[in-house]
Formats: sequence, structure tokens, C-alpha cells
Amino acid sequence: MPGHLKGDRLPLSIIPYNGRRPSVDPSAFIDPTSRLVGFVKVGRGSAVFYGSVLRAEEGEVWIGEHVAILEHCLVEAPSGVRVTIGDGSLISHRAVVHGASIGRGALVGIGAILLDGAEVGDEAMVAAGTVVPSGFKVEPRSLVAGVPARLVRRLSEDEVNAIESSLEEALRKAERYKQLIKL
Repeated sequence: MPGHLKGDRLPLSIIPYNGRRPSVDPSAFIDPTSRLVGFVKVGRGSAVFYGSVLRAEEGEVWIGEHVAILEHCLVEAPSGVRVTIGDGSLISHRAVVHGASIGRGALVGIGAILLDGAEVGDEAMVAAGTVVPSGFKVEPRSLVAGVPARLVRRLSEDEVNAIESSLEEALRKAERYKQLIKL
């Protein structure tokens, strides 16, 4: 974890568990108030913002490249499960990803909950407050909403581009924070 070690000491946000140690690309931004526990891998150019927790004591959490996990999210891998968040995805404030996987370029809205075995396709959008039940599959380039999640419609090219723009803004902020917060 180059860029995150100070001598032999780990920052408080990086917590090994039973010999399983988080791995963070040196270009990633990990806010000091976040927690990465166990087998968590964070890819190049990604960002984990304030108060978010990524837990994999007995599972695995794989965060792709250029992913933004905004404030107060929980990403947890239950025992024996690999949770994957694909390159270029945006996980909004207070979202919960528990045993679920997310494709590339997707958006998970504020306060959404994804339960065990749920899958979000590439460039798909989960609306704010949506609960995606266990085993539910969100098709690529689609919008789901509701409790439980229901297909609303296909996403337009403009909406897919808006996801990318929102992600880029979050990653720009992460770059600024890296300069302000000395890890």
C-alpha cells in the first residue's frame, strides 16, 4: 500500500483482519474517517469518502479503477462472497452494498440498498432509496426504482453521460482532498 504507510504503521482507516490486509493503489484517495477492513482492494484513481466502511473479514471486496464511493456508505462482503464494483461506477451517499455486485459505469443512488446476490449491470442506475432484493438483476443501461426495485425504463445516452459527469466531479474533489489531507 505505497502512499498509505508511515514507517511500519498503518493509518487508522486501514485495518487488517486475521491476516487479511486491505490493498490500496497509491493513486486512490481514502479519507481518514473511512474504514477498510480485511480483504479489500481499491483500484487506481478510486476514492472512498468520509465515514464509508468497506468490510471483508471473510469475503472479498474489489473496487475497480476510477470508482467513487461517497460519504457514509457500507460495502460488505459476507463470508465466502466477492463483492465487485466495476470501473467508473459511482456509489452515492449512505448507500449499502451487501453481498451484491455492480458493473462498470453504474450509479447507485443516495440511500439505495443492494442485498446479497443482487447484480447491477453496466451503465445502469439504481434510484435513490431503492431496495434491490437478493438475487435481483438490474439489466445494463436500465433504471430501477422502488421498494422493492422495479424496472422503470431504459437509460438514454444523455443519462449515461450524466453518470460519467457526476463521477468525474466526485473524482476531481477527491484529487483536491488528497492535497488538503496529508495521509
